[in-house]
Amino acid sequence: MNNTSRATGASTFILVGLGAIIALLGLLLAAGGAKLAGLGGSWYFLVGGLAMAIAGILIARRKPAGAWLYALFLLGTLAWALADTGLVFWPLFSRLFMFAAIGLVVALVYPQLVRRQARGAYGVAAVLALALAVAAGNMFVAHPSVAPTGKGPGLTPVEPGKAQQDWAHYGNTEGGSRFAALDQINRGNVDQLQVAWTYRTGDIAVSDGNGAEDQLTPLQVGDKVFICTPHNNLIALDTDTGRELWKNPINAQSKVWQRCRGLAYFDASAPLAQPTQPGSSAISVASVAPGANCQRRLLTNTIDGRLIAVDADTGAFCQGFGSNGQVDLKAGLGDVPDSYYQLSSAPLMAGTTVVVGGRVADNVQTDMPGGVIRGFDVISGKMRWAFDPGNPQARNAPQGDDTYVRSTPNSWAPMSYDPAMNTLFLPMGSSSTDIYGVERNQLDHTYGASVLALDATTGDQKWVYQTVHNDLWDFDLPMQPSLIDFTRDDGKRVPAVVIGTKAGQIYVLDRATGKPLTQVDEVPVKPSNIPNEPYSPTQPKSVGMPQIGAQTLTESDMWGATPYDQLLCRIDFKQMRYDGLYTAPGSDLSLSFPGSLGGMNWGSLSTDPVHGFIFVNDMRLGLWIQMIPSQNKGAAAGGGEALNTGMGAVPLKGTPYAVNKNRFLSVAGIPCQAPPYGTLTAIDMNTRQIAWQVPVGTVEDTGPLGIRMHLPIKIGLPTLGGTLSTQGGLLFIAGTQDFYLRAYDSGNGTEIWKARLPVGSQGGPMTYVSPKTGKQYVVVTAGGARQSTDRGDYVIAYALP
Repeated sequence: MNNTSRATGASTFILVGLGAIIALLGLLLAAGGAKLAGLGGSWYFLVGGLAMAIAGILIARRKPAGAWLYALFLLGTLAWALADTGLVFWPLFSRLFMFAAIGLVVALVYPQLVRRQARGAYGVAAVLALALAVAAGNMFVAHPSVAPTGKGPGLTPVEPGKAQQDWAHYGNTEGGSRFAALDQINRGNVDQLQVAWTYRTGDIAVSDGNGAEDQLTPLQVGDKVFICTPHNNLIALDTDTGRELWKNPINAQSKVWQRCRGLAYFDASAPLAQPTQPGSSAISVASVAPGANCQRRLLTNTIDGRLIAVDADTGAFCQGFGSNGQVDLKAGLGDVPDSYYQLSSAPLMAGTTVVVGGRVADNVQTDMPGGVIRGFDVISGKMRWAFDPGNPQARNAPQGDDTYVRSTPNSWAPMSYDPAMNTLFLPMGSSSTDIYGVERNQLDHTYGASVLALDATTGDQKWVYQTVHNDLWDFDLPMQPSLIDFTRDDGKRVPAVVIGTKAGQIYVLDRATGKPLTQVDEVPVKPSNIPNEPYSPTQPKSVGMPQIGAQTLTESDMWGATPYDQLLCRIDFKQMRYDGLYTAPGSDLSLSFPGSLGGMNWGSLSTDPVHGFIFVNDMRLGLWIQMIPSQNKGAAAGGGEALNTGMGAVPLKGTPYAVNKNRFLSVAGIPCQAPPYGTLTAIDMNTRQIAWQVPVGTVEDTGPLGIRMHLPIKIGLPTLGGTLSTQGGLLFIAGTQDFYLRAYDSGNGTEIWKARLPVGSQGGPMTYVSPKTGKQYVVVTAGGARQSTDRGDYVIAYALP
């Protein structure tokens, strides 16, 4: 065989193989496209798939027309993509990259089709290769959802005498500011941060999908950093070295919810300031008996239902507090199976009252422990008051065999406190079966998914404001309300509460009255088909503030790493009932977006009170939901998180339904809507406008089908864990799916520093200045990211050299 025949044979093999592949891909596209068109969706996939298949057949038959037809298909795809999505990088990438790569190969083999030199084809190949290279490079560039406006926070030096002294509360302040008036570490030198010390707790939570990740924000008071572990072990560390000063191994046990988010601190020797706002009740005086331990005390509530007080100086249990430093929080709740009731957020110090809520497991059964909120004397541990959402007039513990009203809305997320008003602000959840409301009473409808303000001394209600009516989406309020001073349109400054929701809404409420300070509309919504469900005809939308990740999806918002998984997502989307934000679940398949895991979650907002900004991080994970008629005669669910993150059908025991819900993902395990899936947003509270919004997190430690990509592709992944804002013009976050602590320029959202963590983190970063050395530290805990199997027990401090 001569060289010419060999070349001809190789050319034929290449063209037949390439043509067959293109034809097969085209037929697959057309088949899916036919189904999509039959559902009322885009005709592009059917028409484009047929064109692609014919082009492949022609190429396999060595017809130059095949290349020309593929070129027309590629140009048509470009025109359709631009019309379908506009000039937005990730949607265009999904629609064009794969087909352009095939087009490059077609251009390179075109001379074999025409059996002569074709320089023009090589020119087309060069253009396509350049476009593909640019597109590939842009995968590693952050594409802001909202480009910086140039109106982000500036830099204002910390005034002498106004620097932060301690981080003594979960959110830094009782009002959850997550803002540090410190600027030793700032935009100009943050890139020099390095590890100052690392501590290992020895307590690693092992997750089975039911909730076991470190989610701590440490405290710092004086020369000590205080931490708690997933099993509620209490530890004090030296601020400058991380050396262990004392440890109290509580070793609380629970099958689910192995985590401790934070602690409370109280100093009985500090002056007690009374409220300054007229009409506020007085704070009860509390003092430690002479010679008793725990002048300064640390308080934790545990995953097995205890409130514990220890000496902040020694770690010893506080004598005189409850029984050997412990109070039973299951008292009065009635039957409490393991994992149905845990303490999921830090206790709150409100004057001399320590306040606790509690997590009641979602969607297990109709008969569950109640969501009572209780206030205890910080010295004696004696209960001062109880607020029972099922009996809001009572303040005392139930007697004998009586219990707090069962299955009521609960407050599982962190609370806030205003000392000037002596008022508590509580984020409320829903009654026990979150997505079935037939058995709810008027009080359930009053307190579910609301912000509740209580007098901290008496527990009396001051006001309640609801953010979802008859919540059927698990849109319970998930975060600590943040207290800010808000400037109204008339220029008057008003003490306000600001809170984000899982529905992507941000509410700004008057702290004294609970009335909205920005526009909230009651919008009409559609019911579903569950018999006797008291569907609300309207739902609130906070239109006077930016809505984060709460857009109404369309078919064009569907996405995939390739056009094929995008096509399947489009088909799934068209097969589901979807009416926007408040699509009520029913016996058919429906879509909830954002789902019950996001928009915003327990990590909470951070603030910049100097410049009037708040910072929001979010996740965007839709859920599909189907209510399944069931006799529900089997066992109830175990009370873990799996049923709320998607693990198949689970019974709603005591109701005529089971529920099947799962994340709205492609066949590759990627969210079906276009990126980003998690962002960081700066909002100017003076204008109520977004100053910038950027994707946060990469696929370096995750990826399609759970395969780690090891690539810093800045697509923006769901965030779980809060942010830290500083007067040095920085915003820190660690709660991403990749293993980094990052610092952003708060003025424009630019990532200006990151440090690799040994495992992922869901902890809240915090910062302090050591009273011994004057050095500023940034501290974060790393116990593992939500979607990773890697777990750890690290506490890491960073400082300048």
